Amino acid sequence: MITVSTSKIAERAYHHGDLRSALIAAGMKVLQTSAPGDISLRQLARDAGVSPTAVYRHFPDKNALLSALAAEGIEEMARWQQEAAHKATPETAFAATGRAYVRWGLANPAMFRLVFGQCSEVGRSVFGDNTAAHLLRRFAQDRSASDEDVQTFMLQAWSLVHGLTMLILDGQLPNDDVLIDRVIDTTALFRI
Repeated sequence: MITVSTSKIAERAYHHGDLRSALIAAGMKVLQTSAPGDISLRQLARDAGVSPTAVYRHFPDKNALLSALAAEGIEEMARWQQEAAHKATPETAFAATGRAYVRWGLANPAMFRLVFGQCSEVGRSVFGDNTAAHLLRRFAQDRSASDEDVQTFMLQAWSLVHGLTMLILDGQLPNDDVLIDRVIDTTALFRI
């Protein structure tokens, strides 16, 4: 009688439980210390413990992966905004979401630059079907009479928080919580 070890066969037949999520998680980890251009699909495959060709079952190219990372980043930013809104009073919730936007961008500079600098679907981040866009749209609709006013308000609010984030990231302004709180003051802004 001949016995055959199946351990090598079992190793080769192993399938990753949720490879797409594992690759996104690995990409998010890389973005904590590296620029989006430094992401390597081969390295992410190694980090996830799969062959490089396995990556292509979920992402046909690096741009597809970067888009998925950007979408995850937008949702992560929205979670920061939601948490800030829940901790605030109804009167201060909108300003709190703006401050959360800035603080998320400062805490995640590579992700921020990916989402708003390299993602071809950046407009979806404000006007699309995601949590951050819903928060902004709801606040704008509560204060605006027409669809045009809603869009104008959304652009004004986005420009303020995005511009402040970029100025701080680019070293034009100090990373100062007092400054962020002072600049994003809805009692002095957005009187539509």
